[in-house]
Amino acid sequence: MSTRPEILFPLFAGIETLEGVGPKTAQSLAALDITRPRDLLFTLPWSGVDRRRRATVQGAEIPGVVTVEVVVGRHDAPARPSAPYRVVVEDAATSFHLIYFRARADHLRRLLPTGARRLVSGKVELFDGIAQMVHPDHVVPVEEAGEIPDFEPVYPLTAGVTQRVMAKAAQSALLRAPRLGEWIDPAQKAQAGWPDWHDALRVAHSPGSARDLAPASPARERLAYDELMAHQMTLALARSHLRRAKGRATVGTGELQARVVAALPFALTNAQTRAIADIAADMGAPMRMNRLLQGDVGAGKTLVAFKALLIAVEAGGQGVLMAPTEILARQHFQGLTPLAEAAGVRLDILTGRDKGAARGAKLRALAAGETDILVGTHAVFQKDVEFADLRLAIVDEQHRFGVRQRLELGQKGAQADVLVMTATPIPRSLALAQYGDMDVSVLDEKPPGRLPIKTALVNTGRMDEVVDHLRHAIAEGRQAYWVCPLVEESEAVDLSSAEERYRRLRAALGEGRVGLVHGQMPPEDKDAAMTRFQRGETSVLVATTVIEVGVDVPNASIMVIERAESFGLAQLHQLRGRVGRGTAASTCLLMYQAPLSEGGRKRLETMRDTEDGFRIAEVDLEMRGAGDLIGTAQSGLPRFRVADLEAQSALMAVAQSDARKLLADDPDLASPRGRAARVLLWLMERDQAIRLISVG
Repeated sequence: MSTRPEILFPLFAGIETLEGVGPKTAQSLAALDITRPRDLLFTLPWSGVDRRRRATVQGAEIPGVVTVEVVVGRHDAPARPSAPYRVVVEDAATSFHLIYFRARADHLRRLLPTGARRLVSGKVELFDGIAQMVHPDHVVPVEEAGEIPDFEPVYPLTAGVTQRVMAKAAQSALLRAPRLGEWIDPAQKAQAGWPDWHDALRVAHSPGSARDLAPASPARERLAYDELMAHQMTLALARSHLRRAKGRATVGTGELQARVVAALPFALTNAQTRAIADIAADMGAPMRMNRLLQGDVGAGKTLVAFKALLIAVEAGGQGVLMAPTEILARQHFQGLTPLAEAAGVRLDILTGRDKGAARGAKLRALAAGETDILVGTHAVFQKDVEFADLRLAIVDEQHRFGVRQRLELGQKGAQADVLVMTATPIPRSLALAQYGDMDVSVLDEKPPGRLPIKTALVNTGRMDEVVDHLRHAIAEGRQAYWVCPLVEESEAVDLSSAEERYRRLRAALGEGRVGLVHGQMPPEDKDAAMTRFQRGETSVLVATTVIEVGVDVPNASIMVIERAESFGLAQLHQLRGRVGRGTAASTCLLMYQAPLSEGGRKRLETMRDTEDGFRIAEVDLEMRGAGDLIGTAQSGLPRFRVADLEAQSALMAVAQSDARKLLADDPDLASPRGRAARVLLWLMERDQAIRLISVG
């Protein structure tokens, strides 16, 4: 089935085919990303209004919405156009006023003839002791009372679209929703108490009470699960596709690894040992490895990565470690050199800087198999880079790297295993959404001997004290980072604030003691400034956020972050992780400008109270929501219409195991449930997944 099934055609028609949607409304709906009936089905009401009838406005919660039957009394037309038009009405116990502004008298007399009975519904407020309903939402003859639902859904709106238009269009879309085969495992569905797909849509769009709007209500939960299931099936198909791609068993002897471990001044943590065992097992299997190594700042990922590379070399092959930037590649190279010497393997580096004869010599050594392990930037993707026998490719800092690059890299070595490392702790629900196609190892312990970092909040008003503190620390031979605020308006403003701080600190601490790094500098100047700081030639490095990822200067033990409230939690955590890498006790000063917003205070206090990156990521998810957390645009994180990753994070794990099980039991999706699951993939527009089934 490589074309959309016919049963879904009505849902993919133009939006104008729905009742009450003309070209103008269609244009407005496009702003909500609604262009077809299916989009409307998955745009659920976000709240609702209780419109159950009462006998009287007396005793109702005011201000609030009231629905009541009234007898219409006299009309008071205003003397001047800007004054309100009043209609006096009487319910079973009291009288009150309906108020209209800029209304046409003839229209109101037709709508509300004196002496007639009407059902009115709208927000009632007290004004000078008299209850008033300003511009009622509904006015209908008593025999048409059925037009006002007991509980009226409230939809997200955009300019040019009213609640009434949305509700009508949604009901019209519901009439087109076909009855589909069931893709959910029957036992799972019964246990969760979920309705059929069609019924779930109906209940979600016609909630009976506020309870039906909650993410945990059976109908909503079912629809969220469908969305997550389609996403996890896509990832599971990509995963089984990779697994079917032949890998080769790479089994190490342990000999080179043992030399490295013997040379280390400390023992591995349990988490490191576990991760290495996972990786060795994957590499030893005949399928391609596709694993994510997730570790908090300073959890010792590099050592795990190096031991994995040694497995490749022990088996007679080669390994490559790729970093997103030149600085990081050089740093990995410097960090791994002593380990490579201990193991007795040949390590080389290849970046965009290598040109001419020197580059040629490196490429020849690589193709001849003389180089065992290569460290590099994206330069290793270039056509002329060939390995004699590439067994393992390791990618550092995943979020700069999409699924597509993971596949491309795997093609360099016909059957190379792939390991991705990230230093960004991600809450489990998001890790499943983003890396559901991968197996995950987590490093959640710090190596022994790491001292805790003391974090303090300091008001910007105490800048002089901070500079004094720095002066003393520098005199004792310590080094510090000074991170300048993020100014949203423009990089130019960022730049001037960094340059200004650089000038002031030079004046206070001495000309040659302060360096500067910012995003606008040519890469070689950036590297030079970093190198001077690494060598200890400068004591303070003033920087915009270019230093957040991976830079390692063990002697730097002070981190000052100016206007810390303008940074996100993940960024603050990454920045703080730049210190605390040596033997000295480290400090992180978060400077803020009072008054702090509620969110700003919560972020800074979280930083002060914990160093656990996973805990920090959970708080970040609660505060910001999933899309912002990874930056939806570049994250490959899907946009869900119904599912709420914060409130329904547990569903993601269920969907992942269900998707993997379904594909294990029915790889071609040929059973009745498998065929229903194909329809789900079409419904959720997972075209790439459908292609993987058809080629599979």
